[in-house]
Amino acid sequence: MESTYRTNGPAVKACFEPVREVLQASSAVIKSGRKEIAYGTVMSADGFIVTKASEIEDAADLSVIVAERTYKDPVVLGIDPAWDVALLKIQAEALVPVNLALDSPDPERGTWVVANGATSRTRRRPQVGIISATAREIAPAGGAVLGVTLEESDEQLRVSETHESSGAKEAGIEPGDIILAADGVEVTNRQALGEVIDKHRVGEMVHISLKRGDEKLELEVRLAGRVDLFGEEQSRNDQMSGRFSGRRSGFPRVIQHDIIANNAGMGGPLLDLDGRCLGMNIARANRCETFAIPAGDLQSLTDRLITQVTK
Repeated sequence: MESTYRTNGPAVKACFEPVREVLQASSAVIKSGRKEIAYGTVMSADGFIVTKASEIEDAADLSVIVAERTYKDPVVLGIDPAWDVALLKIQAEALVPVNLALDSPDPERGTWVVANGATSRTRRRPQVGIISATAREIAPAGGAVLGVTLEESDEQLRVSETHESSGAKEAGIEPGDIILAADGVEVTNRQALGEVIDKHRVGEMVHISLKRGDEKLELEVRLAGRVDLFGEEQSRNDQMSGRFSGRRSGFPRVIQHDIIANNAGMGGPLLDLDGRCLGMNIARANRCETFAIPAGDLQSLTDRLITQVTK
């Protein structure tokens, strides 16, 4: 076949030019210094952008490119841990937000989809694939955890270690604390505590009653994913998958497609051939699976985050 008609040939690329123009106008490139670390999805004309939170959380010197213009010092207004989504705000006017496909059911398997390619540069490059699975929940790998190491003795559950970056550490749980109850249920061993934790998703809050010396404390603790804190053993498939996302499980609901990507390619819109936004890419799971938050869930999530910071 002549090169012009191959997958990356000019004749094929020309077929997707209208969709590429949507990517150019309504997706963002997020950079840390000179390094591209994620994409973003433009949600409003005045500069609200959503992206994958875990790809930007420790980044410094952030900037955002929309169309061909660079916006310095974007503000991270809020994060939703359950979805791993961050809300950014840039000082902009007259941006072109994505056209969310809210009036359509979840895309069927085999539906053609388009996303930002492996390179952004100044000019977006479309990458094409298909929907490869039915929309579904992706359970947290390893489940949700408090983020503490516990010792059982004399029917007491004592904290021996509080792990960095955990909800327990954030809430103020300390070594030596004795956990008395979780969500109002008395706990005296790991099994009883685990039964309460297992009823929650990653990112949700659990109420912990504990004793510290002679003082009784009531704390709200955000649950972390086990693999987020302690890592995940790589399978053979993982070893062949390239740079998959550090957070790739624990999503309330996703649509799945087969567009080739890597962890830095998450956060941008997933479009149909008419340029409508079917969702936002949230995780490169392995070499043949990429997850996206469906359009309806993305709209609800964005509205909630904006309301929290503007009320």
